[in-house]
Amino acid sequence: MKNGFITLACVVIFEFLFTSCATVPITGRSQLNLVSNKDILNLSADQYKEVVSTSRLSDDSVQVQMLRRVGTRIQHAVEKYMNDNGYASSLEGFEWEFNLIDNDSVVNAWAMPGGKVAFYTGIMPLCKDEKGVAVVMGHEVAHAIANHGRERMSQGLALNLGLGSLSMAMGQNPSMTEQIFMQSVGMSSQLGMLAYGRKQESEADEIGLIFMAMAGYDPHEAPIFWVRMSEKTGGQQPPEWLSTHPSHERRIEDLNENMAEAMTYYKK
Repeated sequence: MKNGFITLACVVIFEFLFTSCATVPITGRSQLNLVSNKDILNLSADQYKEVVSTSRLSDDSVQVQMLRRVGTRIQHAVEKYMNDNGYASSLEGFEWEFNLIDNDSVVNAWAMPGGKVAFYTGIMPLCKDEKGVAVVMGHEVAHAIANHGRERMSQGLALNLGLGSLSMAMGQNPSMTEQIFMQSVGMSSQLGMLAYGRKQESEADEIGLIFMAMAGYDPHEAPIFWVRMSEKTGGQQPPEWLSTHPSHERRIEDLNENMAEAMTYYKK
């Protein structure tokens, strides 16, 4: 009887995990999916609206226009790739937005599910020009297209709340659920990075390289950007095995390894 129960439990768990998996476009990696697109897109829209309404947006028209120009080109590249490769349904509910938040002390950018993108003015000098913005934009949009936010949200709900339903989590612990979401899209570090963060970062580098190439930006600019990032931080990173992100050196190496494929998408 005991063995029969264990066998049945294993079958149920296997079926649950199998039906709760999704596939990442381009890389084909399987990922955990316990949160519906509708739920996370609604949450994303609400949170993005709150961030934009409570932040000071940049009035630097040159930088804002450049950001939105790059964003629109990346958006069109994404839409073409997804339509051409049978992933068009994955973009249902996307309402793209690109905003520049005026905060020079924050060297960051992020993209929420649904194409909600924000850059901080602190990262613009590191981007240097439109090509550098394209590197960061491609990477951040890749996170959204690969559903990394949904994947990490699924992991976070299970890990921190023992729940696999966003609606249940919001009902039982809305504050924790909001923290998990913000951390899942790279906006917060209060909970610490969840498992697979390094894998997702590398995956976003690979996918972003293709998106920027399709948008007409030379993908060779990506490793150059990370050289600048390495110089800015003075190489002060923990050993890679202690970090949730790839080291700058590993990132540059991986980008160069993926360059040949990315160049097949590049047209000047």
